[in-house]
Amino acid sequence: MDALLNEWLNLVVRWIHVIAGIAWIGSSFYFNWLDSKMRTPSPARGKVEGEAWLVHSGGFYRVEKTQLAPNEVPAELHWFKWEAALTWVSGFALLILLYHLGGGAFLQDAGQGFSDWLGLLMLIAGLAIGWTIYDLVWASKLGDQPAIAAALLFALLVAAMWLLSKYMTGQALYLHVGALLGTIMTANVWMRILPAQRALIAAAKSGGTPEARLGKEAKKRSLHNNYMTLPVVFIMLSTHFASTWGSVWNWAVLAGLMVVGAGVRHAFNLRNRERSFAWILPLAALAMVALFYVVR
Repeated sequence: MDALLNEWLNLVVRWIHVIAGIAWIGSSFYFNWLDSKMRTPSPARGKVEGEAWLVHSGGFYRVEKTQLAPNEVPAELHWFKWEAALTWVSGFALLILLYHLGGGAFLQDAGQGFSDWLGLLMLIAGLAIGWTIYDLVWASKLGDQPAIAAALLFALLVAAMWLLSKYMTGQALYLHVGALLGTIMTANVWMRILPAQRALIAAAKSGGTPEARLGKEAKKRSLHNNYMTLPVVFIMLSTHFASTWGSVWNWAVLAGLMVVGAGVRHAFNLRNRERSFAWILPLAALAMVALFYVVR
């Protein structure tokens, strides 16, 4: 591919990816914050379950969470779904442009010998397998024990990162792990969260009751996306920090930075719920110092 054309394709796709990602992350942060700030109105007002008052841009806003009566679905109902899809599509295209065209020069160390097609097939298979394992674990009875399920999946992810580090450059390793996490997050939106929302709307129209399992699963997957956000943001920025992916322990450094990112997100969540969170931040700082000495 012509070098100038490749650069401008990279520019356009990366720009789209960043814009869509900001929109997706922003809405995710906002709604997780909003859920934690909903308060029962006093005095009670009909079907209003909770409300939150905000001030922004020179005005006051009252956001309400309400139950709808049959056939009371608003004519204009705003959904938040295309941000996730566009972020994934642009990210996948960017990954192919950077690592799976031109003989995979940035994908593998010299002598590995992956063809473009083989590398692409491995990417697609890896994303599909990763999502399937994640989804099966959380849909099983093990999903009712979140600490054990999360620990198991994280251990599997670290093992996969270690294995991939034997065949990929450090930069490629980080971005492909980011692609896996982004795929899981996007699939959560389209395959678990949106079906629950459609069921909720259908129930509101018919006067029925949506299946409780769908809502519970959607809430769980939304929380998972919330905790994966900061690790994915780091991975998006990681190409600028060669000491991380260039380390002989690059896979372990990435695992550590993912734990730090999820921990900081947990601190945000605790703070939003007005619970003690200060102890997490010193631990995160100590972890960053330890990782610094690992890559020295």
